Formats: sequence, structure tokens, C-alpha cells
Amino acid sequence: MNTKVISLVSIGAHPSSGRTRRAEQDARAVELGLQLAGDNLQVLHAGDPQEPALRAYLGMGLEQLDVLEQPSGADALGVLGDYLRDAGAQLVLTGSQAETGEGSGMLPFLLAERLGWPLVVGLAEVESIHNGVAQVLQALPRGQRRRLKVRLPLLATVDNAAPKPRQSAFGPARRGVLAARQVQIVEDELFTSAELQPAKPRPKRLKVIKAKSGADRMKAATAKASGGGGQVLKDVSPQAGAEAILKLLVEEGVLR
Repeated sequence: MNTKVISLVSIGAHPSSGRTRRAEQDARAVELGLQLAGDNLQVLHAGDPQEPALRAYLGMGLEQLDVLEQPSGADALGVLGDYLRDAGAQLVLTGSQAETGEGSGMLPFLLAERLGWPLVVGLAEVESIHNGVAQVLQALPRGQRRRLKVRLPLLATVDNAAPKPRQSAFGPARRGVLAARQVQIVEDELFTSAELQPAKPRPKRLKVIKAKSGADRMKAATAKASGGGGQVLKDVSPQAGAEAILKLLVEEGVLR
């Protein structure tokens, strides 16, 4: 395969402990790149070359990981775009959303716009690449797949529909090389001026009856409630009705 494939990776965070690790979706992007290009795959990161979590990617069988050296408050969009254009990349794979930093999921879209490349989201598999055209499978809701033909160069994001990444081995992780490259540092003014705060938990959804057919849904909707704790409101004032609805929402945990 002569197509130049580059996988972009970031620093992940364990959902429970917060400990740094390889990002789950970025690791899938590396796995997909290894299946396509093998040893010719190039893996690229913009950040600190001394970050220990980067070696988890090397443990997947990489001899080298290229790092565009810049501090945490720098804007990676410009340096990544310039590097990918100069490197002659034809297929760039990345995760859908970072686990640390802003985590907005906007980088692939902004990068594709900067490069003028098409963007495929939810890439599940690259079936073939022939005469500068890639035939890919895009993951859709409910396990569906859509076959697309896209002209290279192409930027694609992967999520949990992509192949599961292989385990990281300790030996290759220690032997691999983190190759730092000097780049121009551009401060991310929007990120440095923003105030970060922990995300609030989403409101709890009311119980939804799941049924496979229309008949089952109709039966569930018309069936008499088995519990005796319900209340029928009839000929009540708007104030009393609103108070009853508010009480139910609080009991269900939708409102606090």
C-alpha cells in the first residue's frame, strides 16, 4: 500500500481515576492505521514529548511516535495542518473527541476545513483504496453501515465502531522512540481565557417502555398501571396541576 497514512493521537484520561492513559478512540485510529499501512503508519501527537502516556501507543508495535512539541496552552490546529500538508498525507485518522483538554470534538472539522479535505465521521472500516479513491464503511445508528467512495486526501474520525485496539506491550513501549519536532507555537487565546468547570450530570430520563412492534407499544400504552401510587387529576386548578407535575419530576429525579 503506497498511500501515506497518519494517525493523530492525544492524551486520554481514565474515567474513574483520571489517570492519564492512551485515548480509547485514538487507539482505535492507530489500530485501523496499522491494519492499513502496517509498519509504514506514522503516528503524530501535538504536545509534550515527555508525557509517559504516549508510550502506550508505542506499545502497540510502533517504532516511533512523532511529537510536535508545544505547551498545553498552545493551539494545535495550525501546526497540525501545516505538518500534514508538508508530509504529503493522503489518509488521516483520528478519534472523534479528546478525553482531556477542551474535548469539544471540533478539531477534525476545523482541520479538514483548513486543509480543504473531505471529512468522514464514524469510520468503521476502509475496504479498499484504488486510483486515489477510498471505499469505506461509515457507522450509522442502530448498527447500520453505509458504503462511501471518497477521493483522497481524506480525513476520517473513528469511534467505538472501529476495530478494537490491541493491547499495549511493555517492552515495545519502552523501546519505542518519541521523536520531538520543533514547531512554531501559537497561543490558544480562546482556551486560555476560558473558565473550566466540572461538567454537570445530565437530567435523568423518565422510564421509557421499549417494545419491538406497534402492537406491543399499544398494549403497553393502554395497559392498566400495576402500582397503586398513582394519582388521577380531574377538575383541579392549574396551580394544583403544576404542583403535582413538579412533585412527580422531583420524585423521579428529573429535577433536583
